[in-house]
Amino acid sequence: MGKIVYLMGKSSSGKDTLYKEILKDSRIKLNTIVPYTTRPIRDGERNGVEYFFTDEAGYQALAARGKIVEEREYHTFHGLWRYFTVDDGQVALERDNYVMIGTLEAYSRMKEYFGADKLLPVMIELDDGIRLQRALDREKAQEQPKYEELCRRFLADSEDFAKEKLKAAGIERTFCNDDLKRCKEEILDYIEQNV
Repeated sequence: MGKIVYLMGKSSSGKDTLYKEILKDSRIKLNTIVPYTTRPIRDGERNGVEYFFTDEAGYQALAARGKIVEEREYHTFHGLWRYFTVDDGQVALERDNYVMIGTLEAYSRMKEYFGADKLLPVMIELDDGIRLQRALDREKAQEQPKYEELCRRFLADSEDFAKEKLKAAGIERTFCNDDLKRCKEEILDYIEQNV
């Protein structure tokens, strides 16, 4: 039986980089689960790779058909942005293992939907100062930087990933991403032992 390796962490903690590195490693065969969002596509992103990009009407159509597994909404400085996972045939836990990125809240809902024994949490941590600098550098490189949204997300992370919430979600193991190579190896070892 398969599992979903669920990468979580505050913004700019290196989740996307670790995700790509884990997928490149040949020791463990992991398929991807691509989530959906209504937020605008960023420079360098591709539809169907990082996310399936849709609009509010697309979200409403999926919700009306009962296809939403978990969802989060954020009232940003640029309007309502939704992030959600869809039961669209991507997941076959009877035969495959998967990896995806999400929030602590989404992880809890995925556990409810698929079962706690089907999810393997991987919580990534990094010093707040390093995260903030990475976020600023990434946003500055965008054609139209959204600094207000960067600040909102950075501040929201403190509440979203509070220690009591981690404990309530059953997150006991964390991985510090202050050294990418070491962090990747620790995560891969953890996955090998638990998948």
